[in-house]
Amino acid sequence: MNDKEQILKNICYTDLVYGRFNKKLHKNLTRNEIEQLVKDTIGEVDADSIQKIGKNFYISNEHRGIRLTVNKHNYRLITADLLKENGGASRGSMFLTEREIL
Repeated sequence: MNDKEQILKNICYTDLVYGRFNKKLHKNLTRNEIEQLVKDTIGEVDADSIQKIGKNFYISNEHRGIRLTVNKHNYRLITADLLKENGGASRGSMFLTEREIL
């Protein structure tokens, strides 16, 4: 099973991440809407859009303009960020170096 399949199969959420997701993406979605959006966002990307750096996966979906951060050990969604129009995340490049993460 590849990383994308593993993430889709095992992704989980904390109570706090729902609020963080809405805040960071400037939305007011329900828990079910967030979970569906996350699954759709991951399902639409190819393997090149998933980076494994340190303890996290970084999943960038340029079409939706979203980058998701998922813990690679427990598959818990950590946060979501909006991507800039030029392909970079709102807090840096779409593709991060390990140094930028740490």
